[in-house]
Amino acid sequence: MWRRSASFILDKNQTDVSESHHLSPLSVADSSSMTETLLQQEQQQQQQQQLNPNPDISAYYQTRAAHHGVVTSDWLSQAQAAVDQPSEDVVSSNVSSKSGDLSGKFNVIDEFNNWRKQPDLAEAVAAIRALASVIRSSEATTMMELEFELKKASDSLKSWDKTSISLTAGCDLFMRYVTRTSALEYEDFNSAKSRFLERAEKFGEISYKARKIIAMLSQEFIFDGCTILVHGFSRVVFEVLKTAAQNRKNFRVLCTEGRPDRSGLRLSNELAKLDVPVKLLIDSAVAYNMDEIDMVFVGADGVVESGGVINMMGTYQIALVAKSMNKPVYVAAESYKFARLYPLDQKDMFPALRPIDFGVPIPSKVEIETSARDYTPPQYLTLLFTDLGVLTPSVVSDELIQLYL
Repeated sequence: MWRRSASFILDKNQTDVSESHHLSPLSVADSSSMTETLLQQEQQQQQQQQLNPNPDISAYYQTRAAHHGVVTSDWLSQAQAAVDQPSEDVVSSNVSSKSGDLSGKFNVIDEFNNWRKQPDLAEAVAAIRALASVIRSSEATTMMELEFELKKASDSLKSWDKTSISLTAGCDLFMRYVTRTSALEYEDFNSAKSRFLERAEKFGEISYKARKIIAMLSQEFIFDGCTILVHGFSRVVFEVLKTAAQNRKNFRVLCTEGRPDRSGLRLSNELAKLDVPVKLLIDSAVAYNMDEIDMVFVGADGVVESGGVINMMGTYQIALVAKSMNKPVYVAAESYKFARLYPLDQKDMFPALRPIDFGVPIPSKVEIETSARDYTPPQYLTLLFTDLGVLTPSVVSDELIQLYL
């Protein structure tokens, strides 16, 4: 289980008070309303099971594998597939496709599922876009009803995949940012709702632009002639390297294979298209090649209160080797991945599992490690590049407090 920080515990009082306000209308609801609510919850659970039929496998990593994994064993086919794959631009929220069930009623899970089909859009941003659509399509007549509807939608998204740290953090930050507006400032409900929607769309736009902001902030740290080690496929790290290539910087990249989905092959193909010199490594060859590199760049599934990061399996051992050889380890992570969590060790994490194919039959008596990620403590990290600025690990806790106030 997660150990939560003192700031989380202190904030619990506000959460309890807020929930008591939300629950008060339900205490006087008649039995028919309760029955309708239970039926809606049962329908949502059925839809979630359809989207993620195997709860033991992380839906987050299923999405990553579908978008970035290389499934063919032929290198030429991999390279050709990467070259031919069209890039998808994110469609603005005002032209978002309509979604819902057969009756035409809006459903936040369907809306989220439509957004996350875009490979270049992070799941947390897809959730933020979906929550903004909740406000847009809401038929609530009071602020309490609207907030309750929004919270219910947020909880549904978070329960869709409890292993996704960025999804949970993105929903929590969205709720904090949007509900920060007081309805008392406005004369009527429609004005307050418009303000809610305005803040929701602004938060979605800020989250979407975060990747480009990080890419710009990191350029001063990439110098001509440097060699950079990357691990797997991180969209924000790729944006950093792509921007450096567009700025005509001369650098070289050592890219790990990124087992088990071999997402590093996809990154090496994308960098080759940009004419960036790339050397592909098997994951176990990191220490062997560490003397060639000048810096390590990795992404993050989540940034925790200690200043450490939770990321793709293998990040921890790369950071250990880099630290022992005095190589800087840089993390590129959007602020919507800042989570109020405090893991103490590798096993102190909610498990995120993914299937592993070794290519040969494995005896049933052999245990297989299927964990998809590990935790890298802050002492092995040098700097974090975020849309909030360039941070040291020790500053992360202060930024978290400001985000969640």
